[in-house]
Amino acid sequence: MAEHPALIEGRVAVVTGAASGIGLAAAKRFASIGLRICLADLGGNVLEQAAAEVASVAKRGPADVLMAPTDVSKLEEVQRLKDRVYETFGEVAVLMNNAGTSPGGGPWDHYERWQRVLNVNLWGVINGVQSFTHAMIDQHSPCAIVNTGSKQGITCPPGDTAYNISKAGVKVLTEGLDHALRNVEGCRITAHLLVPGSTFTGMTRRGRTTKPPGSWMPEQVIDILVAGMAAGDFYIICPDNDVTRDIDNRRILWAAEDIIRNRPALSRWHPDYSNEFAAFLAAEPPFRR
Repeated sequence: MAEHPALIEGRVAVVTGAASGIGLAAAKRFASIGLRICLADLGGNVLEQAAAEVASVAKRGPADVLMAPTDVSKLEEVQRLKDRVYETFGEVAVLMNNAGTSPGGGPWDHYERWQRVLNVNLWGVINGVQSFTHAMIDQHSPCAIVNTGSKQGITCPPGDTAYNISKAGVKVLTEGLDHALRNVEGCRITAHLLVPGSTFTGMTRRGRTTKPPGSWMPEQVIDILVAGMAAGDFYIICPDNDVTRDIDNRRILWAAEDIIRNRPALSRWHPDYSNEFAAFLAAEPPFRR
């Protein structure tokens, strides 16, 4: 399968949250294809090390890599990031709004963590879209905007309500972005919502040094991203070693049917519905992809 037309040698990718995890895996993959890379993340040794790793696989080495310390929660810093990338490389073919943080909090606790999670996970993506999209449209060249969401922003499991809200907001924003771009005459930008499965990253490892058997590595997520972009997929939903795409489909459908059937909120975790949900998972597929 051919690559997405934005993913070709000599073009430019901007990746936020690029110092580790999914962002670093994306930066390294894009660099190996031949793209020039801007790594945006909070500054420090971790970002410097990431830039060195990306340079080691880039076609032209360090000349293809720009390191940009950036707090994505601050609009002025993201605007400065955009200006610096255009001054250095002259264009942006791929914008990957990937920076994220956790934990947040439950409905009535950890207010300061709520603010941080929403500022980074949601406002960071808003700031990226607001800062880069017009300039990318004006290039009149094939481009892509990838926003990293989460299954927690679709099925919203109990626990970290703040994180769920931040990722639900990213889903809605990216859907609106995709629709708007398709209605701009001559626009050649595609939008994509990346929805990882369980992935072993710095944010999720919680002190563990060994990957849990059910989790994927970030590089596997990027395999799915690149293939999904090439196929023109908007929703790029990743399985993992425990959860297949069929299980994801059923969980998403069950969550939607909570509204349609007026079940209790988050009924998948309600003891009165445990048997019904187990039967739903075991039944014949309710639909085909």
